[in-house]
Amino acid sequence: MAYSGELSALVTAILWSFTSLCFSEASVRVGSLQVNVTRLLIAALFLILTILLMGFPVNLSSSQLINLSLSGLIGLIFGDTFLFRAYQNIGARLSQLLMAAAPAMTAILAFFWLGEVFSIWGIIGMIVTLVGIAMVVMEKNEVPSSKYKISKSGIFYGFLGALGQAAGLIFAKKAFAEGDINGFVATFIRIFASIIVILPAGIIIKRYKNPFRIFSKDKKALGFTTAGSILGPYLGITFSLIAVANTKVGIAATIMATSPIIMLPMIKYFYKEKLSWRSITGAFVAVAGVAILFLR
Repeated sequence: MAYSGELSALVTAILWSFTSLCFSEASVRVGSLQVNVTRLLIAALFLILTILLMGFPVNLSSSQLINLSLSGLIGLIFGDTFLFRAYQNIGARLSQLLMAAAPAMTAILAFFWLGEVFSIWGIIGMIVTLVGIAMVVMEKNEVPSSKYKISKSGIFYGFLGALGQAAGLIFAKKAFAEGDINGFVATFIRIFASIIVILPAGIIIKRYKNPFRIFSKDKKALGFTTAGSILGPYLGITFSLIAVANTKVGIAATIMATSPIIMLPMIKYFYKEKLSWRSITGAFVAVAGVAILFLR
């Protein structure tokens, strides 16, 4: 199918937009680490059931297993952990702006590791898209608080989060380049590799508690976490892997980075926030960038 990679990346951005709203609501209620680990457990359950019921092939080579596992460890543990640290240090607005650097990092890594070369229109499309994202993300001012002062450590964490996302996509691309892999199977491997590391670690440091006890006290948190797990780790990551398998990884990363733009109408609807003309203009600029990527 023409543009299947680009379309999958766009679907991923839409899914991640809903996911971020769900996980934000759940994290406020039960904590980010509790939500982070639980989302992986729920997604793994849905994935294994899907694979067994649909009979998807799981005959992967050892190198594919290693690359997908590394992709999960780097992207879902390293990248997400530092992203959460950035949120705590410098707030969501600046953290998201730093994460917008992930596509550029991905393209650079893909050039050196995968030999991917972009046309001039591909480069222009990525730049235009990132400019649009930056216009939107920079528009939202944080509530004044000492908790969200700009710091070198917070900026460093944000860049590490972006680097984790970029490197995770590279290892996923290496696995797909070796041979066909079902998207649900690849996602399960990434998530399972992450679970066997982050779950014991969370228990050892006593930050992850019995989910049955925690969520039995807050049914809304369970609902938000379950919905986010289905939309994000289950469907979102699967479509992201389909995207990197069918288009250049830098292009896929750029389109997936449009989720802050897609969230604008959601924020207006759910939180009744007034959108500025700068945010709306930035959205159109980002969409124009995505259009350039499609028509490159």
